[in-house]
Amino acid sequence: MNYILFDGPARDALLPFTYTRPVADIRIGILTIREKWEKYLGNTTSSITEEYLTEKYPMVELEENVLINASFLPNKALVSLIENLKENEAIFHEEHVIAFFTKDAQEKIELSSFKHIEFDGDVFQIENTWDIFSKNGEALQADFDFITAGRKSQPISNTNRLIKEDNIFLEEGASVEFSILNATDGPIYIGKNAQVWEGAMIRGAFALCESATVKMGGKMYGPTTVGPFSKVCGEVSNAVLFGYSSKGHEGYLGNSVLGEWCNIGADSNNSNLKNNYAKVRIWNYATEGFDQTGLQFCGLMMGDHSKTAINTMFNTGTVIGVNCNIYVPGFPRNFVPSFSWGGATGFSSYLPKKAFEAAKVMMARRGVEFDATEARILEHVFELTKKWRNY
Repeated sequence: MNYILFDGPARDALLPFTYTRPVADIRIGILTIREKWEKYLGNTTSSITEEYLTEKYPMVELEENVLINASFLPNKALVSLIENLKENEAIFHEEHVIAFFTKDAQEKIELSSFKHIEFDGDVFQIENTWDIFSKNGEALQADFDFITAGRKSQPISNTNRLIKEDNIFLEEGASVEFSILNATDGPIYIGKNAQVWEGAMIRGAFALCESATVKMGGKMYGPTTVGPFSKVCGEVSNAVLFGYSSKGHEGYLGNSVLGEWCNIGADSNNSNLKNNYAKVRIWNYATEGFDQTGLQFCGLMMGDHSKTAINTMFNTGTVIGVNCNIYVPGFPRNFVPSFSWGGATGFSSYLPKKAFEAAKVMMARRGVEFDATEARILEHVFELTKKWRNY
């Protein structure tokens, strides 16, 4: 069977992260949503997403296709139902379509004519940016149970102090020395070739993905995910870093999400709690306004390729777009449009040519090429977001 993950109506509410990737490639827990579906289905997937992303994320359409709403995460009951779908059957949860089986081209599909199957089991859906960190604990536990089932952890060095060792799992090549790992409140997963340097203190739930690093003295509070090839230090609490991003120095990052290729300068901090303890409102691209999250704790949302200078400070519930460079003293406003350069004293446009020069150097340091496809995606994002830049 051919499986296609489609963005669905949640896509705009998940900006700025979905400016540069399909919904399926958001990381929550240990794996991306795509990786979860592929492991459960035992099959590869492609995506239906925005046209400007299709060069990097092409759709593969065959004679028989099952389309899955990528904002839903898999579980055994849901996957079993999807695997048994017949032609012109669709699975719904309340008013949301989860999946359907069709032989028609996507532009000819009329779900009203499909047999309606209601899924009344547990569902896990990502509908807003803040869901990525606020639901990360549940996703991390589910991924940990699925990935480690029937497997044995690599040996953990006796230089470490471990609490609830049976809830700690190291993949091949992982290294942890002279650190404290407490898995009482959630699992601790150390991915392939990941490193925890001396003096780190980690409290689960926590995932350090492939080739990522916790530097010396890092204080990690769960539920937190550090994506592949990322580096963290200082104090990190209930945060998700998608991959290839760095918060490599002292400073606080909490109740936050960083995309890929972000860099947080030394001694930078974000607020995650308002002084009056009120629920946090945050910029929503879908409504073009500041919407209520319903959360008391909500920190920083930062899109791909954005960076801060040292000692940068962020207010509670700040949204930073793609390819921003924040570098002057004081608190920037709570919404910074993509391709902005500056800070509290004002912004100017961060033109693609200059932004790409920095991206090429940063990516080359990790052995990844900044290619023409990536440039075209970011140029499109520059044009899409110019309506919010009044400079």
